Amino acid sequence: MGILLQAVNNATAAVATTAEKISLFDLLNKGGLLMYPLYLLFVVCVFVFFERLMAIRKAGKVEPNFMNLIRDNIVTGNVTAARTLAKNTDNAVARMIDKGIQRIGKPIDAIEKSMENVGKLEMYKMERNLGVLSLIAGIAPMFGFLGTIFGMIQLFYNINNSGFELNTIAGGIYVKMVTSATGLIIGLMAYVMHNFLTTQVDKTANKMEASSAEFIDMLQEPTR
Repeated sequence: MGILLQAVNNATAAVATTAEKISLFDLLNKGGLLMYPLYLLFVVCVFVFFERLMAIRKAGKVEPNFMNLIRDNIVTGNVTAARTLAKNTDNAVARMIDKGIQRIGKPIDAIEKSMENVGKLEMYKMERNLGVLSLIAGIAPMFGFLGTIFGMIQLFYNINNSGFELNTIAGGIYVKMVTSATGLIIGLMAYVMHNFLTTQVDKTANKMEASSAEFIDMLQEPTR
């Protein structure tokens, strides 16, 4: 009985010794040199996402009573107060309304055109650098595929030099699998982030269109 227990203990100790636990950091390092451009793509992806997210939210943050205050000033003929309110409000809608207020007295078509131009400029500002996320979504998996090729080259090189043994081909397999998985994950992240930000831009664009239409309507209301 004692001999059996000793054998079990020895086997358990051997398994514990040979079963090497690997951290995520160590696993990523086994991807080789191609992991460095993937690290860079990941950092750029996260930075662009949060920078654009804050910029878009700032541009689209409109106080609920903003247009009501503009309406009250416009219909009572207090254009100066309306202009001051719009000028001191930092968002895309306010900047567009401010341009419309500056054009009061001109034909409606001219006012609409000037506001439309400002709206296009605001859209450009919000969409700036979103193409970077789209680019990362496309090229990150390509780097992963390139890592697969490098891993296969390393695998066959090791087999050619050391024979077909598990420890000789493990390095190539690590490069192949780790780079492929990392590239796909980063590409998926960039794709989701790009679509999320595009949705936020569309929401802000809808607010701008609704505010523009409301402003044009209030210009055609009789003054009190």
